[in-house]
Amino acid sequence: MEDSDIIELYWKRLQQAITETADKYGSRLSGLAMNILHDMEDSRECVNDTYYAAWRTIPPEKPKFFFAYLAKITRNLAFDKLDYHHAEKRNVTIVELSRELESCIPSSNDLDRRFESEEIGRIVSDFLSMQPVEMRKVFVRRYWYADSIHDISTAFGISESKAKSILFRMRNKLRSHLEKEGIVL
Repeated sequence: MEDSDIIELYWKRLQQAITETADKYGSRLSGLAMNILHDMEDSRECVNDTYYAAWRTIPPEKPKFFFAYLAKITRNLAFDKLDYHHAEKRNVTIVELSRELESCIPSSNDLDRRFESEEIGRIVSDFLSMQPVEMRKVFVRRYWYADSIHDISTAFGISESKAKSILFRMRNKLRSHLEKEGIVL
């Protein structure tokens, strides 16, 4: 079923919308949650909460990119759950990803920087749109979907060292791009 048809089911308030969403995107949303949480039960709960959030927000929302809309919900729920479970601890995967990007993206702890976050998001999106497709996909898989280097290299048929090199170059380019746009690191 096409995304527009599924969204129409939500607008009509038909429960079939959730079934169709689960059939089409359930495994991808579960994979995203698992990459962040590394726990099957918590991942299932996040995906189910995603369906509920979609039910509550569509309408009035009419997402242009349905999977991206669902993935954003799942990702946010997974990070919220991770924060809850690890309030005093740090998750190794998230710390690793944060360290990789900390030289590119300013810290959000500073109050002034929080106000800049929307602008930074726009600049990062513009930067990614200018990159070759494969490099952009590798970057997004790593820093949005939290995929491991191994999973990325397998998915793209490249060596792990090439995946690391792509990410290293992309982070350096991103840092330069942000500086050109006036974002102080």
